[in-house]
Amino acid sequence: MQPLLPRRQQQVLQATVRHYVDTMEPVGSQTLVRRFALDASPATVRSAMGALEQRGLLTQPHTSAGRLPSPLGYRHYVDCLLPPPGAAALQLERELSEVSLQWTALEDLLEHLARRLADLTGLLSLITRPRRREQRLRTVRLAASGDRLLVFVVESAAQASTLNLPLPPGGAAQLPALEQWLLRCLDNVADGGAASIPWASLPPHLQACAAPLRRALGRQGSQREGSGVLAMGVAGLLAQPEFSRSDQLRPLLERVEQTPHELLQPPHQAPPRGGVWIGGEHPDPALAACSLVQATYHARGGAEGQVALIGPMRMAYATARAAVQTVAASLERLLS
Repeated sequence: MQPLLPRRQQQVLQATVRHYVDTMEPVGSQTLVRRFALDASPATVRSAMGALEQRGLLTQPHTSAGRLPSPLGYRHYVDCLLPPPGAAALQLERELSEVSLQWTALEDLLEHLARRLADLTGLLSLITRPRRREQRLRTVRLAASGDRLLVFVVESAAQASTLNLPLPPGGAAQLPALEQWLLRCLDNVADGGAASIPWASLPPHLQACAAPLRRALGRQGSQREGSGVLAMGVAGLLAQPEFSRSDQLRPLLERVEQTPHELLQPPHQAPPRGGVWIGGEHPDPALAACSLVQATYHARGGAEGQVALIGPMRMAYATARAAVQTVAASLERLLS
C-alpha cells in the first residue's frame, strides 16, 4: 500500500499527471496553478513539486524544464488518486448493457469489443478467447503393456484421463524411475500443471523413454489453451508520440503474436492490485516502456479470458481501467 501523501502533494501530483497525459510536456508550477485553479501560490506548488521529486514520484528531464511523472508517480496516481471514469467510459457501459449473444456469434462479438476498446482509447486492445485453466496434476502413474505405454493422469477427484502411447524399445525398465521423477516434480511446483514440469532437467538416460509422454502432455495443453488473441488498434498505438518508430513496438507486437497468454498472465506472477502494470513492473522487457491495464472474465465450464489495453505510461488510466472492466463484466454476463 502506498503511503498517503499530504493533501497539497496529492493535488500537485494529480494535476501533473493530467497535464502530461494531455500534452506530453513537462510542466511548471505557474502552469499548474493557472490551468487547474489550484488554491496555492506558484511558490507553494513549486515546493510541493520538489518534495514529490525527492520521493521519486516526479522527475525533471532538464534543470531548466518543468517536471513530469515517473513510473512510481504513475503507480501512486493509479493506486490512490484515480478520478471517476469520464463520459466516454460511462457511455460504453450503457452501450454494452444492451448487447446480446442471441443474434451475434462469439467471434464477431469479441472482434467488435476489441475494436470498440481500441477506438475509445487509441490504445492496443487485446481480448483472449475463453479457455480453461490448466488443472493441477495430482498424480501420474506409468505402466508398460507390450510395446505401449499406459499413462494414468489424475487432475482432481472428479477428473482423470488415460493416455495410450508408444513405448520406445527398452523403455519399460526406465518407467519406475521416470514415474518417481515426475512425482517429485509435481510435489515441488506451486501450480503442478503439465506446463510446469521441468523437462530440461530430466536425467539424460530417461529422455528417450519420456519423449512420447512429453509430446502428449504438450498437445493436451495446446488444445486446452485454444487459439490466440484478438488484437486491435496497432495503428492507434503507432500514432502515440512515444512509439513514432515502428521498430520501438516490434518486440511487443511479436509477443502479442507469439505468446499472448504469457504476456497477459506471466507465469507465477499475479497482476498488481487493480490489474494495472506500469513499465518495469511487468516481467516481460517488451513492456518496459508501456502500461498494461487488464481484467479477467469467466465463462461456463471453468473457462476464463482476459481483456486488456496496452499503451504508453502516459495514458488516461481512469478511462482505460473502466473500459476493460466494463468489457470483461459484459463478457462474463453473456458467457456465464
